[in-house]
Amino acid sequence: MKNSVSDHGLFIDSDEDDEEKELGIKDNDDNESDDSNDSNDNQPQRKPSSYSLAWPQSYRQSIDLYGSVPSPNIGFLGNASLSRLGSSFLASTLTRRHSPEIIPSVKKPLLQPTTDEQKGRSSQALLPPLPSRRSSIKKDVSKISHEVHIPGQCTFGQAVLNGINALCGVGILSTPYALKEGGWAALSILMIFAIFSFYTGLLLRYCLDSEPGLETYPDIGQAAFGTTGRVIISIILYMELYACCIEYIILESDNLSSLFPNAHFSFGGIEMNAHILFAILTTLAILPTVWLRDLRILSYISACGVIATIIVVLCLLWVGVVDDVPIHIKGTTTLNLSTFPVAMGLYGYCFAGHAVFPNLYTSMANRNQFPAVLLTCFAICTTMYFTVAVMGYSMYGETTLSQYTLNMPRGLVASKIAVWTTVVNPFTKYALNIAPVAMSLEELIPSNNSNFQFYSICIRTALVVSTLLVGLSVPFFGLVMSLIGSLLTMFVSLILPAACFLSIKNGRISRSQVALCVVVIIVGFVSCGFGSYSAISEIIEQLIR
Repeated sequence: MKNSVSDHGLFIDSDEDDEEKELGIKDNDDNESDDSNDSNDNQPQRKPSSYSLAWPQSYRQSIDLYGSVPSPNIGFLGNASLSRLGSSFLASTLTRRHSPEIIPSVKKPLLQPTTDEQKGRSSQALLPPLPSRRSSIKKDVSKISHEVHIPGQCTFGQAVLNGINALCGVGILSTPYALKEGGWAALSILMIFAIFSFYTGLLLRYCLDSEPGLETYPDIGQAAFGTTGRVIISIILYMELYACCIEYIILESDNLSSLFPNAHFSFGGIEMNAHILFAILTTLAILPTVWLRDLRILSYISACGVIATIIVVLCLLWVGVVDDVPIHIKGTTTLNLSTFPVAMGLYGYCFAGHAVFPNLYTSMANRNQFPAVLLTCFAICTTMYFTVAVMGYSMYGETTLSQYTLNMPRGLVASKIAVWTTVVNPFTKYALNIAPVAMSLEELIPSNNSNFQFYSICIRTALVVSTLLVGLSVPFFGLVMSLIGSLLTMFVSLILPAACFLSIKNGRISRSQVALCVVVIIVGFVSCGFGSYSAISEIIEQLIR
């Protein structure tokens, strides 16, 4: 039996394939009956295309793990799935992996699907086939470890939760600090970015519907600007994910050192203060999770990020209203021009969810609901950002730190809950952020290399260690976030969606749409230029001190 699994794990018997086709046709006819006109027009024609074969091929699966969390009754409580969860580290990591992100049947399909078969089948070529009774036996073990949510099954509520989880992360901790840097006038930037980011999210949907086979952000880049566009967009997306991991290291170091300020380590003349010590300990604790092949457990746990965000927000409100922390509105600033660009970068970072939106759209059962999902996500997240920014800056004024959890009085129960919630959350998100980067680099290693597993572990370990080194070199949470928001998020959330839309829809859109896209691109470039310069200048100034 073992030989049959290893020899034939990459193929599915034809009779099983027929069963899956019939099931897929039935399910998708029910779930996608309300799709948009473009989606309905495109789906019957969709088939594995060059978009699925260009680097990075692992993007679809890795971002699904990062940004999409299915309901517990899909693939989690099933007998086969549950029995496999515990073996991910020893079995999947040490088992030879033939690039689970790449399904060989996509490269060389045994039979070209007919139009009727494609109508009921999802076009997501990088995801595993629809599970059946025998597919769990025939598929390679390592490929099973990367199974994620079945496309086309995401409800409105699930899509909203996934969208909020992607949008509302650690950026909310710095919204009061953004007001301190830019003054109350910076709230206008928050609202402008919210509106423009919502609009560009819709543009990504129109880009996906413009041509069969488009399913991810890199696919859109390739459709708009060729292979060069795909590679450039992928690199920017991966840089953003990598930079977020650096932020997690700094976040853990800051909050743990605030809880245990007297912690230190001395050995052989080496002295480590609390910041350095906790940064290293955090890295050591996170490293084993990065080696995991089965990240579904972390994907489910990270879904609690929405709950964690709500808890941290409620703790701030509790401290301000119930525990009656004094308000410092008289000491606040209306406009601070010198550091206003820093606030632009911080608020830009708050809307860094566009890498997930294409995956979110293609995973929905009723894609006509995507605009409503997006509007709900942006409305909820922007409301939380606005509330936390106003409350935090009103409470702490010009003493506001880069994370408002560092300002909260240590003796209060609500403060302890907020800090510990902030500390625990990144442990589940770090591996999900760095996994797409690691998978993309692993694609560059020949799949027949006998040392693949060794190289894979080395790549993942090197990525984690590098985030530690960068985090220790520039341990400024707010300024690094502002740089990420200005330099990377402006491209991902504003500039690239509008540019891709103009390129793909060239000559088929109205002048008003062209003008609006141009305005978005100009705002993105201006914010990128001024925000990056201001953030880098302040980082250099802090390092010189």
